[in-house]
Amino acid sequence: MSAAPQAAARQRVALIGLGAIGQRLAAMLLARPDAFELVGALVFDAAQGARDVPALAPLLVADAAALLACRPDVVVECAGHQAVDAHVETVLRGGCDLVLVSVGSLADAARLARLDAAARAGACQVQLVSGAIGGLDWLGAAHSAGLDEVTYRGRKPPQAWLGTAAAERVDLASLQAATCFFRGSAREAATLFPLNANVAATVGLATLGLDLTRVELWADPGVRDNVHEVEAQGAAGQLTLRLINRPDPQNPRTSQITAHSALHTLLRRRAAVAL
Repeated sequence: MSAAPQAAARQRVALIGLGAIGQRLAAMLLARPDAFELVGALVFDAAQGARDVPALAPLLVADAAALLACRPDVVVECAGHQAVDAHVETVLRGGCDLVLVSVGSLADAARLARLDAAARAGACQVQLVSGAIGGLDWLGAAHSAGLDEVTYRGRKPPQAWLGTAAAERVDLASLQAATCFFRGSAREAATLFPLNANVAATVGLATLGLDLTRVELWADPGVRDNVHEVEAQGAAGQLTLRLINRPDPQNPRTSQITAHSALHTLLRRRAAVAL
């Protein structure tokens, strides 16, 4: 008779970034001490971070070397493109797996090549979160079967586009009707709107690539939530997907579901049976 299986060990997790996504994810990790141990959090200014999130002050570090010294099993990046450039290669070359929330950063081909090389050098993996979009399993399978075209359409309230290049294209404050202010490729969308278009990059990477996946971005005063739509067709069939995500109260540019998507990724990593 075989011995009873041992309980899965707690996963040691470290974070890069404690903004809206990082704080939400940190709270969820701390609420699951059976599954996770939060061992460190890298922030731009540890002293300021301690004032902003005093409960996490003992865990704060200011560079990737110090984060690796916390001996995490996995690091979750949730701090944006600059943090990817500043810290992620060091984490990967240090041999630590990484979960990447800022998928739009991979629209830069040179950055993607650097992360690929760093992961190979460290014999580890970069795992992308699905974030605010769904259907990636079908899209990936359909890509293998043969996809003809894919369009992603992102629709958000005008205020969610404040502080982005959208403000240079339309008067966000006076919009009375839904307005499409960008049509182009997923690479262009993720490059021009790095704080808003992670989903565009995710869909592109899962399907036809960043240059062939078409994207529309809309500012819509008629919606309160972040709306994501995907249309795809190919040899295996066609997909029409519409998701309505509640915006994060701390940052309307992102969706509440994004932090939960990162948590789901971490849970799959430790599960004996995973979907």
